[in-house]
Amino acid sequence: MHAETPTSPIRGASSETVAVIDDDRAVRESLTELLAALGFRAKAFSSAESFLQSDALADTRCLLLDVMLAGMSGPELLRRLALRGLRIPAILITAHEMTALAPLPLEASACLLKPFSDAALERALQKALSR
Repeated sequence: MHAETPTSPIRGASSETVAVIDDDRAVRESLTELLAALGFRAKAFSSAESFLQSDALADTRCLLLDVMLAGMSGPELLRRLALRGLRIPAILITAHEMTALAPLPLEASACLLKPFSDAALERALQKALSR
């Protein structure tokens, strides 16, 4: 989102799919491009519902998930996935500072406050994928 240093691929990222779920098109596009630069396969969704209806569930290794989506919220998506027995590591993203300070759901390894740096996302991805 904000470049600090040139971005290089994260080791082992090429085999990992990250689903970007955000109702802001510009955010989805920029995060998808950044994830590709980091070596990830990225799939973008405008809603939690569209992600649930997709074939991406089977190969998604991490979620990059907006907290406040139109329709189903990010935390509600995590609850629904857990009810299905799916515990996909997640990084929550939000533009609301108070939301960023709230306790994280079990599946979430981080909550990043928009706008966040590329380096912050890289650290959060490494943490999420090491779980």
